[in-house]
Amino acid sequence: MKSITTPLNYESIKSLKAGDEVRLSGVIYTARDQAHKRLMTLIKNNKKLPVDLQKQIIYYCGPTKTPKGKIIGSCGPTTSLRMDLFVEPLLKKGILGMIGKGRRSKLVHDLIKSHKAVYFLAPSGCGALLSEFVVSKETVAFKDLGPEALRKLTVKNFPLIVGIDSNGCGLFSQFTAKI
Repeated sequence: MKSITTPLNYESIKSLKAGDEVRLSGVIYTARDQAHKRLMTLIKNNKKLPVDLQKQIIYYCGPTKTPKGKIIGSCGPTTSLRMDLFVEPLLKKGILGMIGKGRRSKLVHDLIKSHKAVYFLAPSGCGALLSEFVVSKETVAFKDLGPEALRKLTVKNFPLIVGIDSNGCGLFSQFTAKI
């Protein structure tokens, strides 16, 4: 088990291999489809992003309503393949990590390798359990999107598995989408 913190750095990423179990602590940003579309519009129009994404991680997640006495509702990963079209512009803006579930396209494997980034898998079906590793949350943009708003989460020992390492090697390589 490896422990890493955000913001990410190339040395910590380089040491990770596909299949490694990781405990992540620090800041991550949640964003699903609609938040990604808005980020792309900002990037396309050369507008300032609502957060600095340098060396950060995007978590493909839309948390549920927060129950009384909790920091966050269920916050499990969503399918990553849908976000593949958004990866390159976000890597160019500085993200070094992504968290989600499932396989990625060959394009994303190649982009991860060329940008020396990493893709983590979060255990799916465990959103309520994953919420226990969140120590704070803040909506930072697109509040009108509800659960799909851009949120800043601070996590401690968040359990992950390296799905694609910085060399482009992945757990799902034999199932990589041909898009």
